[in-house]
Formats: sequence, C-alpha cells, structure tokens
Amino acid sequence: MSERSEDKPNAGPLRRLLRRGEAAPALARSEPKRSWLTRLTAGLSRSSTAISRGVADIFAKRKLDAAALDDLEDVLIQADLGLGAATRIREALARGRYDKAIEPSEVKAILADEVERILLPAARPLVIDAAKKPFVVLVVGVNGSGKTTTIGKLAAKFAAAGLKTTLAAGDTFRAAAIEQLEIWAARAGAEIVARKQGDDAAGLAFEALTRARAAGADVLLIDTAGRLQNRAELMSELEKIVRVLKKVDAEAPHATLLALDATVGQNALSQVELFGRAAGVTGLVMTKLDGTARGGILVAIAEKFGLPVHFIGVGEGVDDLEPFAARDFAEAIAGVEREER
Repeated sequence: MSERSEDKPNAGPLRRLLRRGEAAPALARSEPKRSWLTRLTAGLSRSSTAISRGVADIFAKRKLDAAALDDLEDVLIQADLGLGAATRIREALARGRYDKAIEPSEVKAILADEVERILLPAARPLVIDAAKKPFVVLVVGVNGSGKTTTIGKLAAKFAAAGLKTTLAAGDTFRAAAIEQLEIWAARAGAEIVARKQGDDAAGLAFEALTRARAAGADVLLIDTAGRLQNRAELMSELEKIVRVLKKVDAEAPHATLLALDATVGQNALSQVELFGRAAGVTGLVMTKLDGTARGGILVAIAEKFGLPVHFIGVGEGVDDLEPFAARDFAEAIAGVEREER
C-alpha cells in the first residue's frame, strides 16, 4: 500500500474541549493550504482539462451568442455537472455579456463563481460531538468506492487530533478488508474489533460499540461490506446494522457517511438516493477524484441533494483526503490559474 502516515500536531486544545464535553471542531488540514491546493488542482486536472479545452474552443475567437452558450452547456453536461448547474452557469454568463467578445479566462472565472455558489451549502465539516461518546460513524457504499481506505485515513486524522479511536471491521465478506483495516488501525494506534470472514456484520457492530463505550473511545468508525444500491436484500442487511447499533445507543450512528467513487459519474446520484433511504446518510466523502474526467458529478450531487460533503480524496496518501472547501474545488475544476485569482 502506498499510503503514508503523518506527524501528529499538538492536540492540546482538542483534548481540553473533550474534557469540557463540548463539540470538537472540524479537523484541520494536516499541511499548509497551498500544498493541498496543489494536490487538489493536480487531482482534478482530468476534469478541468476537459472543461478548459471546451471553453477555449468555444470562446477563443467568438462572441457570446446563443450557439456559444449551447456549446458551453454541452461541455458542462459532458463533465457531469448536471443540467441544473449547466443552465445556471449559462444564465450567469449571458447576463450583460450577450453578443460581446469574452475571453476564456473570464468564462472560467464566472464558471468558478457559480460552481462555488452551488457548493457552498454542502461544504460543511464533520464535527465530532464529544458529548456523544463514542461518536459513532458508519461508513457505507458500493463495492470499490474506497470505504475501508477512507476509514483508515480518517482514523489517522482522528488519532492525530488526539481522539481515542476504535475501528470496526464490518466488511466481513472480504478477508482483505479486515486485514487492510488491521493495518490502518496499527498505523493510527487505534483499537480494532474484528471477527473472521463470513461472521454476522450486525453482531460485530453491536460488539464494537459495546467495547468502544467500555474503553472510553471518543470515536467509533464502522466499516461495512460493499453493496449494490439496487439489491434489496443487501440494503436490508445495512438497515439491520443500524437497528442493532440503536440497541446500544438510541442515537447511533451519529453520522453515516456515504463513500462515493467519482469515476462512476451519474451512477453516484442513484447511490446517494438509495443509500440515503436505507441508512439515513448524513454526509458524503467523494473519493478517486484524481482518476476521472467526471469530477463535476460532485456539483450535480450538491445541487440535487444538499447533503454535506465532508471530505474529498485525490490520491492514496493520508494527506490526500481533506475537508471539502467549495472555493478550492470550484477554482480547480474550472481551471482557474493562480495568477487569475
């Protein structure tokens, strides 16, 4: 595995919050903002390149007219931003500029502004409420969406923030998932509750919450088996896990995160809808943005569902999963150069 651990920052202020029983603040970035922006820009390069080329082809030597706007709308829809966002961007661009020459750089700046407006309501951090101990985070998603790796990265970040963390290897269908989570737990210095492959996932979740509570853990991260959102029997099993957790803590899980693979494009919309029904999804983690030209799907999801997007991932390292910031993402996907900012 190529992930690497990161140094622990001073966690004193967070520990003081925990002693007072107050809500812990959102996790801070592990590296300076510019370093993250560099990684984010590189990760979204496939998505931004497609948009930038389309914008340049349309507006390099052409006035802004109906045909140009139609072409731009097509480019944005092909980038998976969705019809609603494409229409909104089209209208913003046409406002006061119709039948006038416009530079591609100006188009990209307007595009970034409109994408940011769409994303801002969704850019909400994951806040660990120290009054709920342990704070139970259930992670769900389809096969290959990056659930186990996401849990490992979050465990490392929580540990770096001074939180006592327990992991539950709830993907009992895959032996590799159990082993992978054991490695992540060792790296993060976290406790792990695991059983042999094929054991009952709901029973493991019950045991994990009971043990985490007894151990005084601050956070419990629960992995689950990947399941197709259109398989009713598998989604029912997920509902069972939620019911069992509530037998230990009526409010658990306190957060249910859906891990979404950005490379699936429009299919992510149905995943959000159906996992939301089955598991009561409270927030999203978008993974693999560095492997797709369809990163605009995050914009379509934010506009349609309004769910918080807590984290986005642009690589394999711990520091390649970071809290979501609307402006950073909007500028990166629009291809706005630093000197244009």
